[in-house]
Amino acid sequence: MSSPTRPVTVLDKFAVLPGLFASWEAIERLLTGLAVDGWHTRTALPGWRVQDVVSHVIGTESLLAGIPAPEPDCEVSALDHVHNDIGVLNECWVRHLGDETPDDMLARLGEITAQRTTMLTGMAEEVWNAVTMTPAGPDSYSRFMRIRTFDCWMHEQDIREALGRPASSAELAGPAGRLALDEMSVSMGFVVGKRGQAPDGARVAIELTGALARTICVAVDGRAVVVDDFGGAEPTTSIRVDGLQFTRLCGGRRAPAAGVEISGDDEVGRRIVENLAYVI
Repeated sequence: MSSPTRPVTVLDKFAVLPGLFASWEAIERLLTGLAVDGWHTRTALPGWRVQDVVSHVIGTESLLAGIPAPEPDCEVSALDHVHNDIGVLNECWVRHLGDETPDDMLARLGEITAQRTTMLTGMAEEVWNAVTMTPAGPDSYSRFMRIRTFDCWMHEQDIREALGRPASSAELAGPAGRLALDEMSVSMGFVVGKRGQAPDGARVAIELTGALARTICVAVDGRAVVVDDFGGAEPTTSIRVDGLQFTRLCGGRRAPAAGVEISGDDEVGRRIVENLAYVI
């Protein structure tokens, strides 16, 4: 594969893997002992039950382990909640595992995550940092695994929300949550500039509160870029929101609602908040 035009992301393997493994372990803990009704509980994701979310996690890790997707039992692209090629691929696994028992699902999850743990732990650095195709375009395999951490962590929250078992502050502040926000943060230039149409000269501070507290700064100078700070200048727009709610808004799991505070340029702030749902 040719090199991407943008710089390749290089991440320390042993800074990323603990978060990815923690996300798998958290999902397995949530599912252990869960009654059949719990597995069939609807989630915030259209068309998906808890079992379908787990099928997606199993399926994606299976594909990364070299296991091909099963043939679907219907024209999955025609389903209302399937909108793109990735959705078609995901739905093949969802349909394939849809009638599995909880015990079989837990066994499958444990087997594939154990296999992937061995693969990733023993992966050579040159492979870990090699350019590959990721959901965000060509970048390093290490970036891909941070995206996997983000995806699995988001699905952990989908399961928690469906089952009414929210994460504690300590669980949210763990390595998986931090890596998920690291991955989301790099997309905020796109969200603020392209989706939110912040004007040239805008300085947008997204202040996350709670267990996932951090501030994401985006400066618009020809194009919107995530920066460490504004060099002493005040933000032109500040958006203050609980960190977990922010992730749910970015994932399209919730509509913008009360609890988001905007100061400065209110019109720009509202436009950004209304367009936070960037995750495909």
